[in-house]
Amino acid sequence: MGADAHVTALLAAAVCACTSAHRPEAAHVADAASSGASSSDAAVAPRDALATFHYQEAPFADDPSNRFASDAGARKLGQSLFFDRAFSGPLIEGDNDGKGGTLGQSGDPGRVSCADCHVPATAFVDTRSPHGQISLAAQWTRRRAPTLLESGGLSLYDWDGRRDSIWGQAIGVMESDREFNSGRLFVAEQMFRLHRAEYEAVFGPMPALDDATRFPALTPDQAGCREVATRSGPTYPCRGKPSDGADYDGMAPADQQAATVVMVNAGKAMAAYVALLRCGPGRFDAWLDGNDAALSPSEQRGAGLFAGKGKCVSCHAGPDFTDGAFHDVGLSPATVAVAFIDSGDNGAADGVAAALADPMNTAGPFSDGDRHALPAGVDPAMLGAFRTPTLRCIATQPSFMHTGQLRSLDEVVAFHDRGGDPAGGYPGTNELSPLGLTAGECADIVAFLVALDGAGPPDSLRGPPD
Repeated sequence: MGADAHVTALLAAAVCACTSAHRPEAAHVADAASSGASSSDAAVAPRDALATFHYQEAPFADDPSNRFASDAGARKLGQSLFFDRAFSGPLIEGDNDGKGGTLGQSGDPGRVSCADCHVPATAFVDTRSPHGQISLAAQWTRRRAPTLLESGGLSLYDWDGRRDSIWGQAIGVMESDREFNSGRLFVAEQMFRLHRAEYEAVFGPMPALDDATRFPALTPDQAGCREVATRSGPTYPCRGKPSDGADYDGMAPADQQAATVVMVNAGKAMAAYVALLRCGPGRFDAWLDGNDAALSPSEQRGAGLFAGKGKCVSCHAGPDFTDGAFHDVGLSPATVAVAFIDSGDNGAADGVAAALADPMNTAGPFSDGDRHALPAGVDPAMLGAFRTPTLRCIATQPSFMHTGQLRSLDEVVAFHDRGGDPAGGYPGTNELSPLGLTAGECADIVAFLVALDGAGPPDSLRGPPD
């Protein structure tokens, strides 16, 4: 879900004037425990000053836009759908050559599932795509896939706030020609062909999606969009979704509505499952509970720096270490995955505007209730701003920032310490300024971030249901 994705506000407004050593975070933990290698003058943090960051294991509140959010049948169905590649159309990108982490060869249908860009074994981020940065599904995405852990507590989704619900995010992924390369007619027909009994047990009778006089039958290789060469460049004609000028647009309005409802319900089932995906408490939380040995002195100093001198809490607050808001940190676009640069990205200014106009938002007719997560309008500060990610289970991710262009927490910390890049690169105004922390303080903060990793979801949620 959500490979359009990807940790710009990571440690926003914080962290260190240190050199950026490109090495595993585990090395820094070892350094922090060694004599002098990561020494710091920072005091060990008092527990009571950090109590508001304690992990909350209670389930997230039910989503009012999804009346099936706590339904056991919906959760089980959603888990099945999360791992099912049968809803995706053909791969488009020529880099899909069947090698090195690709999902097949260009033209192959039925090769993409949510789990392919949110890998359960690695904190539900993309460690499968070549280079571990942006994702290669039907095509390359503009941004890297963020973790799904703790996403049930978010207000807005995507790096730019393009969606205001998990089910809306799932719909966006299915209909994106960069991700699933599918459409609502094909998704609905596949639900009828493959998951009818489970669907009807939760949502009630399905429409007669096998009636080709009402619902044009699409095969997997006919679904979604495909690249067609023209004299003026490639175009991507699509089938099975609004404005296709073909199968979907030719259906009666009532049948368009019926197919859309099936796709929405599939999204709501997946949302019910995704809300169960949690990082879990880490060693930091054990230390807050009184276990003195849970954190090293370096990690304790890092916690104090995080909440104090580093000013990280201006954006990374609360049990999930995120304010859920959007921030411009002065990132200059850089080449990722060998050949791609995400330049000219307006971030939340465009994403939130699109969400406000989207009939699939939670104030729209397909929602079971408004989440009231969307603002009334686009704030000028959203220009070039991206969502603050959770820092829970952050240390094992292969890349950082919404583009994935930084490859270690060391680099992220150094970036924020210098106040972002000198000229920035995205529209908007950089919120950062140089911080001037020492190399030892940087190492302590990185060590602390590693201590936020929890056990993750149980094995029963890391694959298709039994």
